[in-house]
Amino acid sequence: MPKANNTSLVSMILIPSNWEEVSGYDDAMNPIRTYQVCNVREVNQNNWLRSDFIPRKDVLRMYVEMKFTVRDCNSIPNIPGSCKETFNFFYYESDSDSATATSPFWMENPYVKVDTIAPDQSFSMLDTGSVNTKVRSFGPLSKAGFYLAFQDLGACMSLISVRVFYKKCSTTIANFAVFPETATGAEATSLVIAPGTCVPNALEVSVPLKLYCNGDGEWMVPVGACTCSAGFEPAIKDTQCQACSPGTFKSKQGDSFCLPCPVNSRATSGAANVCSCRNGYYRSDTDSPESPCTTVPSAPRSVISIVNETSLVLEWSEPRDLGGRDDIFYNVICKKCLPERGMCSRCDDNVDISPRHLGLTQRRVAVRNLQAHTQYSFEIQAVNGVSNKSPYTPQFSAVNITTNQAAPSAVPTVHLMAATASTMSLSWLPPEKPNGIILDYEIKYHEKGEAIAHTMTAQRSNARIEGLKAGTPYVVQVRARTVAGYGRYSSPADFSTNLQSISCDSVCIFIFLNRKQRNGSESEYTEKLQQYITPGMKVYIDPFTYEDPNEAVREFAKEIDVSCVKIEEVIGAGEFGEVCRGRLKLPGRREIIVAIKTLKVGYTDRQRRDFLSEASIMGQFDHPNIIRLEGVVTKSRPVMIVTEFMENGALDSFLRLNDGQFTVIQLVGMLRGIAAGMKYLSDMNYVHRDLAARNILVNSNLVCKVSDFGLSRFLEDDPTDPTYTSSLGGKIPIRWTAPEAIAYRKFTSASDVWSYGIVMWEVMSYGERPYWDMSNQDVINAVEQDYRLPPPMDCPTALHQLMLDCWVKERNLRPKFAQIVATLDKLIRNAASLKVVTNSTQSTGVSQPLLDRCVPDYTTFTTVGDWLDAIKMSRYRDNFINAGFASFDLVAQMTAEDLLRIGVTLAGHQKKILGSIQDMRLQMNQTLPVQV
Repeated sequence: MPKANNTSLVSMILIPSNWEEVSGYDDAMNPIRTYQVCNVREVNQNNWLRSDFIPRKDVLRMYVEMKFTVRDCNSIPNIPGSCKETFNFFYYESDSDSATATSPFWMENPYVKVDTIAPDQSFSMLDTGSVNTKVRSFGPLSKAGFYLAFQDLGACMSLISVRVFYKKCSTTIANFAVFPETATGAEATSLVIAPGTCVPNALEVSVPLKLYCNGDGEWMVPVGACTCSAGFEPAIKDTQCQACSPGTFKSKQGDSFCLPCPVNSRATSGAANVCSCRNGYYRSDTDSPESPCTTVPSAPRSVISIVNETSLVLEWSEPRDLGGRDDIFYNVICKKCLPERGMCSRCDDNVDISPRHLGLTQRRVAVRNLQAHTQYSFEIQAVNGVSNKSPYTPQFSAVNITTNQAAPSAVPTVHLMAATASTMSLSWLPPEKPNGIILDYEIKYHEKGEAIAHTMTAQRSNARIEGLKAGTPYVVQVRARTVAGYGRYSSPADFSTNLQSISCDSVCIFIFLNRKQRNGSESEYTEKLQQYITPGMKVYIDPFTYEDPNEAVREFAKEIDVSCVKIEEVIGAGEFGEVCRGRLKLPGRREIIVAIKTLKVGYTDRQRRDFLSEASIMGQFDHPNIIRLEGVVTKSRPVMIVTEFMENGALDSFLRLNDGQFTVIQLVGMLRGIAAGMKYLSDMNYVHRDLAARNILVNSNLVCKVSDFGLSRFLEDDPTDPTYTSSLGGKIPIRWTAPEAIAYRKFTSASDVWSYGIVMWEVMSYGERPYWDMSNQDVINAVEQDYRLPPPMDCPTALHQLMLDCWVKERNLRPKFAQIVATLDKLIRNAASLKVVTNSTQSTGVSQPLLDRCVPDYTTFTTVGDWLDAIKMSRYRDNFINAGFASFDLVAQMTAEDLLRIGVTLAGHQKKILGSIQDMRLQMNQTLPVQV
């Protein structure tokens, strides 16, 4: 523990001058000067001794070590009862060395008394003097310096030495940050913040950088950190960052060490963050600096062509040299040749190359719609991820072919002429280009959603299909046959057989029962019953009804000794202070990981009351879907609230981080847990008021727990936070709040049900912001006009209907949380009901201009990148451009396989992009199906 400012005592004996300066020896027989006094036979002693002026040097708290001896009064014969075995210790602050023999007055006030000093051991005449050592501190100090003073009231004692010092935390390096020497605070329990700066060649990874210096001169609770910059690695026990040596590199900031250059790359100088590729080798834009440098592939081998009239199949083998990469693709270039002119030109758009002509992953294509008796040339190029870096044209193999007689073109649209419960009568027109005499037609049909198809033939352009199932949809296609073979099938057509007659009795009864249950007087009676408290039922008690809020804390929250709590890491900031992760070890219980909310230094009484009110509320709850309170620390600083630790944090950010990674059953399970927790709160007559995904915490087992009790009601107005908007004297989260709560501050369990519906929407949209970029006032106006959020992508119809039930304008008609839990349980047991998905573009009782907010019009975008920005998929901008999908015409043809090939691997992101592509196709008046 560093100490400074050792100060010798200066003799200044004033009236009555009974202190004496005496020479003597210490325990090591070194000569010393001491001050003694022993006027025990005289009453009313008042002997003072004062030090020289001692400069403060910006120190807030001083420590004084005193060594002294005191004689036992019982060992002195014939003395009056005024003999003492103690003396008083004082200090006096001054901005200059101005003390005189008469000023300040020799009395307490102006002198400030620190303590009455008593010995641990006194001595008699037969003993050697037992030296006592005492240390006292005083502060806070504010003036330029101070004097020390000692008052004897009738003791026989010797003041051997006085040492004045202060405590400090020495300069240190932690987390690659330098923290300067820092003096301790004004109080023994104070924590002084020392700001840090990164060591050379290091950068901050979290701010602010600070350490706390405690009253004992020890560093504690590091906040923030630095790590070595790219091109530099940790050295000398993580206190310095040294440059990577030539031939090695480090691509990112962090704690990792330099690595040898990858294959086919080099670094000729130190501090390299990337190794440059050797001549003829490249990295793609998506390759990391750790990837080896690669080159372009050689040409495809062994091209085989199979001609069938005006169709063609091309197959080939992969190149002998892949260039060191596995992202090999193929391009097929079709050229139509005119031998009489000795030239070839690109094929027109009528030629169909399936599955595509660019970016192929398989080594086989089918080519259709070629002209009969025509010569063609096909070039098969091999490309990989670095082909666009090479200045040379991709290597290719070519094949020349001549087409034969052509098959008929596709049959136009098929029409349903009539249908019964088991038959369908169909008709169609002949192909526009029969290319010969039509021999017959083949009709292919199957139940919609089934893979097994049946076929039949017809001599004319009509047919009757028999033996079908009643009330069943079927998919039908027709193709024509000539001597050249079959033509292409017509586009799939959906037709249904008729329903057989059924009895209406059961249906009518079901509708009647539903109407009675929803609108009958029985529900009103149930609503009134819920206004009364069942005897013996636990009811929530508002801590603000207590005259002394501290009494509520004592009643509902267990006090934890601060020695049981260990803070390990700051993980965030709350409204009242820092939020930390730590450990709790209570006597007789195993150690557990906990979350710790701390109350910042300098709090007011109101802030302390509001901070602890959350613990008074939480402590009343005991449910697996409500965050559990472990206890509070109120008898030491900082004041803390200790709760269970939820590994995955807030639900909204957790969903956004894992977009598309959960099954519908998992999402419904999360919703069921939240509803169960809210049912418990509702049963206790507690209204949350701020139910939102940001206030739901998730643990490692995906269990969701309701949290944040009451804090939102105490938020001060903050114009920078758009979540909470002032309304009638308070702050309200507009997007999550029921209309009656916004307009009249009528908060009930029914308004919590409205908020729960918004939470359902957040969960099913993987953390999308409710109402997107609409302003709070636009949201209020839209809801008032009966606008309701449309179903998120792939949201089951049953779940969106439950959301709409939660958003009924009349609050008494909204479901209770008990009904919501029962509904979700039924959906979980009947998983098939969750497979029925709502079409996101269907009517939701919404005006079209508002609905357009979630279906972007692609014609308003200049580039594909702008479109990706609008649907919040801008992270894939480079993937689209590098793969050649730079126009909306190409994007509209994309499939799930295309997305996977260009690097869109998350299922949720694939669905979101494909859904937007489907909207784009509808806007283009196209009917091409999207492969999901």
